[in-house]
Amino acid sequence: MSFRVHVRVMPRAGLLDPQGQAVEHALGALGFAGAGTVRVGRAIELIVSAASRDEAEARARQMCDRLLANPVTEDYSVEIED
Repeated sequence: MSFRVHVRVMPRAGLLDPQGQAVEHALGALGFAGAGTVRVGRAIELIVSAASRDEAEARARQMCDRLLANPVTEDYSVEIED
């Protein structure tokens, strides 16, 4: 079976996010003063072949731990599409 997996990777709370700060300042300069505490991450979508939904999630988490996310500076979430 194949499962569509959505991974969301974000900088850990409390860590400096220079890209988020740059976007926040740019939004303010463009007149969007109400936008604050901007954080920039990334979204990854992939198809995982596995025998079950649980196995697909476990494999996706292994991928995150080993390659897709830096466990020291980033948090991630995994969602399996129905």
